[in-house]
Amino acid sequence: MFKFISRRPLLGLLLLFWPLAAAAHEVRPVVVTADLSQAGKVELTVSANLEAVMAGIGPQHKDTDDAPQAAEYNKLRALSPADLKARFDAFAPRFLREASLSFDGAASTAAVAGVEIPDVRDQKLARISTVKMTAPVPADAKALTWTFPAAFGSSVLRVKRADGAPLEADWLKEGATSASVPMIAGPPKGRFATLAEYIGLGFTHILPKGLDHILFVLGLFFLSPNLRPLLVQVTAFTVAHSITLALGLYGVVSVSPKIVEPLIALSIVFVAVENLLTTSLTPWRPFVVFGFGLLHGLGFAEVLQELGLPPEQYVTGLLGFNLGVEFGQLAVIGLAFMATAYWFAQRSWYRRRIVWPACALIAAAGLFWTVERIWFA
Repeated sequence: MFKFISRRPLLGLLLLFWPLAAAAHEVRPVVVTADLSQAGKVELTVSANLEAVMAGIGPQHKDTDDAPQAAEYNKLRALSPADLKARFDAFAPRFLREASLSFDGAASTAAVAGVEIPDVRDQKLARISTVKMTAPVPADAKALTWTFPAAFGSSVLRVKRADGAPLEADWLKEGATSASVPMIAGPPKGRFATLAEYIGLGFTHILPKGLDHILFVLGLFFLSPNLRPLLVQVTAFTVAHSITLALGLYGVVSVSPKIVEPLIALSIVFVAVENLLTTSLTPWRPFVVFGFGLLHGLGFAEVLQELGLPPEQYVTGLLGFNLGVEFGQLAVIGLAFMATAYWFAQRSWYRRRIVWPACALIAAAGLFWTVERIWFA
């Protein structure tokens, strides 16, 4: 077996980079806000990629181009806002039937009150639309549940109660039905449950969904097969993104994604190109990685802000998400090590046959994303 592998030093590497064939059409969860502040009714605000929902692209696909329904999705994505609204109007009866709100186990009949579809002209970018719905609430209702089918994707349920209790959020993966949510706020979700939930969220944001973050971590890994340079870089990156993740989530720092996303892509180019020029940890590299880590942390904060983490869960959610991100980074490094350095790091041709081609691919991907994110911002 080892003899075969030695003839194919790039086999594991190519498997690592296979996802580069997919376009950046990430499938994100649908965010549903249930407002119970008005007596007798609930107002639902659904923020969703309607094209993905209507095409039936669920959470098993990290990217719309990976799904068998990709052609249908691309057709829907090419429609104007008015035409897409007309298509959704025809789709609405199924949406209301399968995505439902129940009170004490009895389904509530909802109606669409309005649809807002932005005019995002770049068809390579996902379009997040807003569907507003209303449904009656029984006078004696004690609890609600939200059902969102797996075919429509994952969802996040956020509940705003009439008693002024803090916003409560529940992340529902793979079409899960929410737990029963009391109409009057009870004890908050346990810290351990919140911690576990956000560890999973942080991990999946890296693996498999965070291709740009994966490539950045691989850029750190390919500088040197020695442990110390990798440890210094990962520590600098972790400290930095933890700082801006917290500051971004608390609203202390806010930078437009139009600035952050191209710079994240540019950070990938930098580490990959420097790997082609040097084999050792330069004095400035940890500081540069720290600076880029600050940018990546702002990107992470955007994810948590989208999910609507309640303020009283910020500390637990931050800790869990950070741990998940670190576990994801370690998994990327572990996979890269087993695919390349474990077998070949001591070979004289390791840099020539593995590091240089890998870093060239990483730099090319980062450069492509940099241009794309600036040009279509």
